[in-house]
Amino acid sequence: MFKNNIYITLLTLLFLTVSCQGFLEKNPLNSVSENIFWNDENDVEIAVAGVYSRLQENFLGYERVYLDALTDNAFADPGNSNQSNLSRMTIGGISPGLGGVLSNLYSTPYKVISSANFFLDNVDRVELDEEVLNGYRAEIRFLRALAYFDLVQNYGGVVIYKNFFSKVEDARIPKSSEQEVYDFIHEDLDFAIDHLNNSPYKGKAVKASAQGIKARAYMVQEKWESARPLLEEIINSGLFGLSDNFEQLFTTEGQKKSNVAREILFATQYLAPNNVHRLKPGAGGLDIELGWFAMMQPYENLVRTFQMNDGLSEQESPLYDQDKPFENRDPRLYLTVKMPEEVWVNPQTGYVWSEFYNSYTGFHVRKYVDLSRLPLTSSTASQTDQNYIHLRYADVLLMYAEVLNEIGGPVPEAYDAINQVRARKGVEMPAIDASIVSSQTELREVIRKERRVELALEGVRYHDLKRWKIAHIVLPEIKNPSGVQYVFKEHHYRLPFTISELENNPALEQNPGYN
Repeated sequence: MFKNNIYITLLTLLFLTVSCQGFLEKNPLNSVSENIFWNDENDVEIAVAGVYSRLQENFLGYERVYLDALTDNAFADPGNSNQSNLSRMTIGGISPGLGGVLSNLYSTPYKVISSANFFLDNVDRVELDEEVLNGYRAEIRFLRALAYFDLVQNYGGVVIYKNFFSKVEDARIPKSSEQEVYDFIHEDLDFAIDHLNNSPYKGKAVKASAQGIKARAYMVQEKWESARPLLEEIINSGLFGLSDNFEQLFTTEGQKKSNVAREILFATQYLAPNNVHRLKPGAGGLDIELGWFAMMQPYENLVRTFQMNDGLSEQESPLYDQDKPFENRDPRLYLTVKMPEEVWVNPQTGYVWSEFYNSYTGFHVRKYVDLSRLPLTSSTASQTDQNYIHLRYADVLLMYAEVLNEIGGPVPEAYDAINQVRARKGVEMPAIDASIVSSQTELREVIRKERRVELALEGVRYHDLKRWKIAHIVLPEIKNPSGVQYVFKEHHYRLPFTISELENNPALEQNPGYN
């Protein structure tokens, strides 16, 4: 990565595309000299937008949904050319020589970090009030923390770069410990929390964005007491709430509506026609890749996790019919997964879509597919600009329930947080209470299932399984459509550094289990 990026100019670092609302209407510069840039606040705003643009790539953008294909939620079609080798990773093919997805998981966060460091090293050249400068710095330090959080979850200890380096030799340093990486993440997030606007999310990071990611980081570290006040402040702020339309939460038009967008705390932004999901040659984006090409396919294992709509499992519910096993389920199922015999209809034109690629599992992804764009063509792909949501209020509520349960077992506030999610308008699933679930262990299982259902196919479960330390138990119980058993061993909790990264940085030490 560093060989390719070390001499990147300000242009390629910061002005490839512009992805932040409020800046999307501005045309990115075609060329720029450091000597004539950094003159005024307009330059700073363009530079900030350029760093945000880095999120549009790979797993920091819409392709993050593909992380679910590393779990028991979904199968990755081996023909997935966007993130090759996903299916190989699930059956034990994780090695330093693996390219594709493994390289992208490592290189993309560092591109964000490089851009962020360049910004932070140069923004002082603009004469602005210190408070205004700190607001911009806070946004960029939040993005840097987000990138390092991805790295530490996937690799453990990694190399920390606090400044932009000008020589290849400066990049050849040892990795820091996992704890040191977390300390650096929290340092950046603390600065962000102190200086970001305490307001609803409107396309740029706000205080709650940083608080939510900081709470999530503490939860990975099992620092429950530290996570609690952060989540409580978000909840008590009154700035956020659950969308009253689950389906529209994942569509472009829905995300523009205040009653829907109030759930979003942070997202990677897109805007047609210049900042759509896939500008590379060939049609792409979530509508095409999931709704038509079936590049990720839900497992029946996931489908059967959704309760019957009376709040009972299929084993307990009188509503379950073995001849019609997928009827009468939690309404979120039908907004997340397309059933085998289901027909999709454009709600605006009535167009009936039937040109699905075959699914090895029998199911297609419904979430993040906009049926108002049917029929799906290269033309509709050029309009695919749903924002990918990194953090939403339902996740905050479920994190809060988990934190409370881990601290002291079932308490009324934990039940209430779960039930708010279940009671969302249009979902309205029966409440969970102490008469149904009474122990810490039972409630822990309920919370984990609720997270799986609510956040299914959003790319969240991979890190959930790892932070719960159950990936090595859950994943080997899965077989892919070819009947090959999934493999997840203890050393797979940390991914290997690729051969190319080890060659580029001789000081980088490989993770255990991959030598």
